Amino acid sequence: MLAYRSINPYSLETVSEHPDLADADLDQVIARSQEAFYSDWGQRTVASRAEVLRRAADMLDRDVDRHARTITLEMGKLIGEVRDEVRLTAAILRYYGDNAERLLAPVAVETDLAREATIVTRPLGPIFCIEPWNLPYYQLVRVAAPNLAAGNTVIAKPAPGVPASSLAFERLLHDAGAPSGVYQTVFVSNEQAGRIVAQPRVRGVALTGSERAGSAVAAEAGKALKKCTMELGGSNAFIIRDDADLDHAVKLAVQGRLMNTGQACAGSKRFIVHEHVFGLFTKRFGAAMDSLVSGDPLDERTTLGPLVNETAVKSILDQINRAIAGGAQVVTGGQRLDRPGCFIAATILEMQPDNPVAQEELFAPVAMVFRVRDDAEAIRLANDTPFGLGASIVTRDIERARALADQIDAGMVFINSNVLSAPELPFGGVKNSGFGRELSDLGIGEFVNRKLVTLN
Repeated sequence: MLAYRSINPYSLETVSEHPDLADADLDQVIARSQEAFYSDWGQRTVASRAEVLRRAADMLDRDVDRHARTITLEMGKLIGEVRDEVRLTAAILRYYGDNAERLLAPVAVETDLAREATIVTRPLGPIFCIEPWNLPYYQLVRVAAPNLAAGNTVIAKPAPGVPASSLAFERLLHDAGAPSGVYQTVFVSNEQAGRIVAQPRVRGVALTGSERAGSAVAAEAGKALKKCTMELGGSNAFIIRDDADLDHAVKLAVQGRLMNTGQACAGSKRFIVHEHVFGLFTKRFGAAMDSLVSGDPLDERTTLGPLVNETAVKSILDQINRAIAGGAQVVTGGQRLDRPGCFIAATILEMQPDNPVAQEELFAPVAMVFRVRDDAEAIRLANDTPFGLGASIVTRDIERARALADQIDAGMVFINSNVLSAPELPFGGVKNSGFGRELSDLGIGEFVNRKLVTLN
């Protein structure tokens, strides 16, 4: 079976398949990327590069449905959510198209040691990114847009399950005017990816994926003495205080856990609820989960789509069974749905902190709920995880929420909302959730040379 092969998780039909890149062609990919950087892209004005990004954004906005359908057929995401992903992708392209000159402008430094001192921003060269399947356009654009704006060229390895979406994103950039070699999609094995990381002509590495993949790639990048960024897993805490608006809390809980059918690193996964509202919240949360309608993700009426593949179904069922064996109580769900396709019932597990699954990331529409006595216990539990990507707090006491947010060990905290992603907001985490930031002014500064130039 070809490694880069996508199967529609609803119909189980093959969507797209492609062979791995031949070893003999791998060096040519890197050579084209370097040649495009030195002969064209890296030497252009920022304004010239920005115009390509703006054209890509306009083209994407004009053809949202076609791009969205490609993604849904390939990995099963609900069509309404995919349209939002495509529009967000366009917004990110446009943000860097509109703001690149400002973000990359020279910065004067006051000093007594020189008549003038200026920090100028220059691109590094080819950047290699390794991206997952769960948000095929959004994950790619978070690396591609800022790096292309900065003048770097990009070699992108997508996940094996989304080749069609990855090629469609590449065609978008080329149709918008990106020259040959500036952005290249490569279907390569993990071994070949390691060789790209080690290649001296590649100047940086960005990865979004699992802890295991991040550890392996970061080790290879470290041996090659090159910069890398890692956006890894998350098990985001969702704290509900005793003064929370429960209507709002339940709405956010369903949205946060069902984001991308639960297959999102930044989705809400561990619901930490004050004991005074635990019973009522859990009952209403369960009723809302039970009301979801499974079906074709292309159907607007569907509210619960399939998981990405059969492996994902088997993995989450194993986690559910181990959680139950460790003492978890099933509030609702807990089983595979009796229908064709890769469907799992929307599930709530009442857990104790010492449950062996409590430290794991659940990549499915499965929520863990925990009962706590007070804010102090909520913070301890929120931080009792190897991950540190994001967290949410639901409360009417905003000043108290700000104080709690300061105590949460995460890269992002959202008060009275789920995760928010916008071009101007930095995205990233701490601990085993990785390092570095994507999007905003921070994202465009990860793979550049901040060069000091003085005049005496």
